[in-house]
Amino acid sequence: MTSCRLLEVHTEDQTPHKWSVSLTEELFKRFFSHGTPILHKIFGEGSLFSPLLFGKYFDPSDAFPLWEFESDILLSNLRSSGKTSVDWFQADEAYVLKAELPGAGINTVRVYAENGKIVEISGQWKQQKESKAKDWRCGHWWEHGYVRRLELPEDADWSKIEAYVNNDTFLEKYIGDEVPVDKWQQLGVDKMVGTATNGRMRQAFSIVNGEQELAPTSAPPSNAGSECGGIEFTREDVDALLNERMKYKNKFNYKERCDNMMDYIKRLRLCIKWFQEIEGCYLFEQEKLQNALEFNESQCAEMELMLKNKEEELNLIILELRKSLSSLQEKVSKEESEKLAAMDSLAREKEARISIEKSQASLSEELGKVQGELQSANQRIASVNDMYKLLQEYNSSLQLYNSKLQTDLDTAHETVKRGEKEKADIVELLSNLRGQNKSLQDQYALCKASLDEVSKQKDALVYEVASLRGELQQAINDRDHYLSQVHDLTARVVDCDELAVKSNILEERCLSQSEQLRALQEHLEDAQNKLQVSDLSAFESRTEFEAQKRLITELQNRLEDAEFKLIEGEKVRKRLHNTILELKGNIRVFCRVRPLLPDDSPCAEGKVVSYPTTTEALGRGIDLLQNGQKYPFTFDKVLHLMHHKRMFLLKFHSLFKVLLMVIRDDYSFSLQVCIFAYGQTGSGKTYTMMGKPGNPELKGLIPRSLEQIFQTRQSLLSQGWKYEMQVSMLEIYNETIRDLLSTNRDPLRTENGPSAKQYAIKHDANGNTLVSDLSIVDVHSTREVSFLLDQAANSRSVGKTQMNEQSSRSHFVFTLRISGINESTDQQVQGVLNLIDLAGSERLSKSGSTGDRLKETQAINKSLSSLSDVIFALAKKEDHVPFRNSKLTYLLQPCLGGDSKTLMFVNISPDPSSLGESLCSLRFASRVNACEIGVPRRHTIMRSTDSRLSLG
Repeated sequence: MTSCRLLEVHTEDQTPHKWSVSLTEELFKRFFSHGTPILHKIFGEGSLFSPLLFGKYFDPSDAFPLWEFESDILLSNLRSSGKTSVDWFQADEAYVLKAELPGAGINTVRVYAENGKIVEISGQWKQQKESKAKDWRCGHWWEHGYVRRLELPEDADWSKIEAYVNNDTFLEKYIGDEVPVDKWQQLGVDKMVGTATNGRMRQAFSIVNGEQELAPTSAPPSNAGSECGGIEFTREDVDALLNERMKYKNKFNYKERCDNMMDYIKRLRLCIKWFQEIEGCYLFEQEKLQNALEFNESQCAEMELMLKNKEEELNLIILELRKSLSSLQEKVSKEESEKLAAMDSLAREKEARISIEKSQASLSEELGKVQGELQSANQRIASVNDMYKLLQEYNSSLQLYNSKLQTDLDTAHETVKRGEKEKADIVELLSNLRGQNKSLQDQYALCKASLDEVSKQKDALVYEVASLRGELQQAINDRDHYLSQVHDLTARVVDCDELAVKSNILEERCLSQSEQLRALQEHLEDAQNKLQVSDLSAFESRTEFEAQKRLITELQNRLEDAEFKLIEGEKVRKRLHNTILELKGNIRVFCRVRPLLPDDSPCAEGKVVSYPTTTEALGRGIDLLQNGQKYPFTFDKVLHLMHHKRMFLLKFHSLFKVLLMVIRDDYSFSLQVCIFAYGQTGSGKTYTMMGKPGNPELKGLIPRSLEQIFQTRQSLLSQGWKYEMQVSMLEIYNETIRDLLSTNRDPLRTENGPSAKQYAIKHDANGNTLVSDLSIVDVHSTREVSFLLDQAANSRSVGKTQMNEQSSRSHFVFTLRISGINESTDQQVQGVLNLIDLAGSERLSKSGSTGDRLKETQAINKSLSSLSDVIFALAKKEDHVPFRNSKLTYLLQPCLGGDSKTLMFVNISPDPSSLGESLCSLRFASRVNACEIGVPRRHTIMRSTDSRLSLG
């Protein structure tokens, strides 16, 4: 008979200095080595209260985030050897923990909930000798009791913690996830049946440990106390709800449309919750039927085994009887009395055999009944499967609705693209108008020059006419004078004949002068005609000049309107662009699956890695398959084998736009960019960042981004911008900073020796970061940067392990500092680009590291763990973020904690042997993708005299 006892959960414990004394690994080894069998059961391997439960030493009095890890992974070694009785998982309604309690101090087990963040389980296995001694939890608590303190999940409701003890042996604890109290009834009969997690049913822990489960019931639990109340949906109701069309009195009344849509969404949610509750009920019923079926099968197996044993015993008895019968037949002539006794015993044995055959027949009948019950259970399971298919069809309809929403989003993106295309057309029209304006100005200059020339010709003609008029007046005066002389000579002709000859000569001269006068008059008329023609041409030129002037004014007005529209459209585009970036968050995640290597198993990727083809997940989704369980993940971009050769040429055009914002003088949203590659050893991080040396088509992210930056710098020279660029490279090896560009670096010295240079990381009030004594080199071309990259690659720490021939044993940090100055606007912009190749995480069981490699592995895993702590603290928006826990996180504090833009490349291997590490990497990347580090803002300052920049 199963017994269940409810434990009281205490919420207030004012005991001072509780758990103040830590149980170190050295103390534990010394204490455990002199322990009794009771201590070995309490603190031994596989116990909930053991410091060695999770594979490495961890003080049980320190809070541990249990539900952030999978029990199948952490306890795989212990479960395979059958040394543990601990299990935890997340159900639909609760977080569940199940464990075996030690026999000592079972009645002293207590459960506390501290400040809604930590839950602890403790018990006292040994009473204190002194009655007035202080609380055993304030000193060396392990000498008197045991404890396990756990961090509550963020979405868990600490006020709904329930703990039970079954058969005084097993502890079961449920932590509510903001669910009404009556929902607990759906966890099983008397709250002791296992719950569903991740879409599959888990067995109760008592079954795992060989105990008998509670008897299943056939009636599904009621949903009277659920969020849907007493509402039930029929198939007609669901069809009507899905086929419902919105009706509006006024299609431009967006408030009414929004209210109707919200009401429709509420009804859909109510229907979905009802279906989820029904699905949970049927899954629960299926689990109970499965448990009953397994119990009946086990009983049938036991009966069959018992029947076989009885048959063997009967066969042995028959053989013995036959032997005794033969001996009696030989002695029948001698001992008649013994013969009669033997016959009596034979008759008794026959009767026993008949009774055994009767019992066998009854057992066969019972077996038939059990088989009938099994057949009825299979029919009920088939009905549950039919209902599950209906639910799958409903889920497919919801997916269609989501795809429609995605289509609307794509339409909005196309609208933005059309706006950008219209902007390009306006810019092209603006350039054409400017060309027309320039040509009209040239025509205006030519017309003005021709008008000036015509004016000069007119002045010359007027001067010539005036001179001709003067000569004509002189000729008229001479004619009058000569006529007077002719009259005098005519009066004297009678007196002197000689004067007649002179008179004839004078007449001839007068005639010739009259002809000259007529010629001069004709020349004057021609000049006047030319003057009129020049006046008409000047008037036409002036009219054309006025028309061209009006056209230029109109074009200038249109140009101003176009420039105003261009500015307004650019403002709208920037506002929409910044809104999209803010909605996406400041940390973006790209996932890259490296191609298969010759050492990998053939066709390995198809076995463990798949890519969904749905509209919303195409190019952004990746699925991992482990032990028949599919783990889906979604990121900003997923790159697989089809992208590995030229992935940076076409797939990262938008990424280069993000990088080039550092040197553009527009409304850029950040001037600090951080890109880092994360993943296990051998997953392709260094190839992603550096590429393949000597192959231009397989360049990595660092050389390609630098090529884009230098090209953009060259194109911005025409706009008055001048840029200076500085490069520094360092590595963090065993929590020590090394300068990879130092000219006097000794490769044989140790990082902790007396000759090693100490580099200090400092942050100023403006969020800038400076590494003291770090080499900073001015660069002017990509060739110089390539030379420095080769120098740093030769100086970087690499080593050989069982997982990778060329394994990076340090974190590589490439920093590009950019300073831009605009001479015309007297402005300066500053930016920092950090490109980081992190060392790969690895497991000692696979890498086989020893000696120096072991120290390197420990330092690498510690720094990556510190990076994980920082990301989790940022995701939870905690007040304190542990940037100082490692040199890597402290160096990247401005990039991870402020107005910066961060991109993470998570690299995974398609090899099935690396599936566990790949799954951990993708889970960490999902946490990073959900993290927001603040709204980026622009940094534009006036021109400064100091040209040296800090790291951040």
